[in-house]
Amino acid sequence: MFPINRPRRLRSHPQLRRMVRENVLTTSDLIYPLFAVPGEAVAKEVKSMPGVYQLSVDKIVEEAKEVYDLGIPAIILFGIPDSKDEEATGAWHDCGIVQKATTAVKEAVPDLIVVVDTCLCEYTSHGHCGYLQVGDLTGRVLNDPTLELLKKTAVAQAKAGADIIAPSGMMDGFVQAIRSGLDEAGFADTPILSYAAKYASAYYGPFRDAAESTPQFGDRRTYQMDPGNAREALKEISLDIAEGADMLMVKPALAYMDIIWRVKEATNLPVAAYNVSGEYSMIKAAALNGWIDEERVVMETLTGFKRAGADLILTYHAKDAARWLLK
Repeated sequence: MFPINRPRRLRSHPQLRRMVRENVLTTSDLIYPLFAVPGEAVAKEVKSMPGVYQLSVDKIVEEAKEVYDLGIPAIILFGIPDSKDEEATGAWHDCGIVQKATTAVKEAVPDLIVVVDTCLCEYTSHGHCGYLQVGDLTGRVLNDPTLELLKKTAVAQAKAGADIIAPSGMMDGFVQAIRSGLDEAGFADTPILSYAAKYASAYYGPFRDAAESTPQFGDRRTYQMDPGNAREALKEISLDIAEGADMLMVKPALAYMDIIWRVKEATNLPVAAYNVSGEYSMIKAAALNGWIDEERVVMETLTGFKRAGADLILTYHAKDAARWLLK
């Protein structure tokens, strides 16, 4: 008779548990989101996201230095312009707020990777991710004209020094359009991290406060994915890979770990999970009320994303997680 297998034997000591741990979270897995706004010495806390701020470029640079010192390899930049219009001018203008922040960060911390969100919703007067049909109040974005704006935006961001372009608008063909634009402009070596499976989620609410990008009418369900669909995510990633994506993102993360797993199983490309604003704010709210142990819940959640297959995690918890990892 074989001896009884006792799994608990490998759990009896902290060092033994560490030795046999299957998935390990490190600071190298983390990307920290930052929100850039015009002005100087601006640090305006987002009410629905405790500990997250809209920051002027000088403050963004300070944050970038801190992030780098913590061992976090990358940030992702979002921009809130001083004015918005139907052409999303602030997204693709050479003097756009994200372009200014990118250049400043790369000058101050050249080894920090700067990912830039390549989308239009923060810059359009209506809050949608591209051109709208005149008089259409449903939020139905015109796909192909929007691709031209995204191409211009990506090239402007690359010129400013962006290391990675991250298109998030979920337009059909957006990776191909951006790839061709980057290649034609001399940025063939700039990789694309595609928001390949981005769902129309209620978890984005606090982000829209931070980025001031709430749609003025309609919603984004005509271009973001239905939360009930999983096979569609695999279709989206296959299209993006064919168009030249170098990395793939699943957004949100917490309610979509099965999608992270499916994407990881279906491709050899690096997979990123976006631990979005609503996920962050729920943990913060519960922690501030004393209902949970914030450190343990955050680390368990981030490790869960790793276990599901994420190679990279975009998270507002990144700085705290890095400090906890360094203890």
